[in-house]
Amino acid sequence: MSYDDHLERALEETPDIEEGGERFQIPDPEVRQEGNVTVFENFQSTIDRLGREANHLMKFVQNELGTSASIDERGRLRLTGDFRQDRVADAIDAYVDAYVRCPECGLPDTNLVSENGAELLQCDACGARSATGG
Repeated sequence: MSYDDHLERALEETPDIEEGGERFQIPDPEVRQEGNVTVFENFQSTIDRLGREANHLMKFVQNELGTSASIDERGRLRLTGDFRQDRVADAIDAYVDAYVRCPECGLPDTNLVSENGAELLQCDACGARSATGG
């Protein structure tokens, strides 16, 4: 096979990328009321997608919403009070801006690292290191 044949075959086998689609998608929070508690049903899939610790995200959401929270045995976040889906989604978006997306290149390919007691965002894509928004 020639180079052109290999290239054509590779292009045919490459999945199409949708225009304008973003590869990093966070599931919309699925919330419901249970008495005086708002239950964030898909909290576990959200932290899995973000690649962060459950307690780290829980504490951030607590502070953003001004409430107390706990994680139940099923991995759901239980927020004290009545919170609409859009309010929880806004808190998750703020978390992503502060602790997930690289402020230099905008990609989510980051890790939280601790250096001399400071929490830093280390980007695997561009190599930038920056202070977190927290």
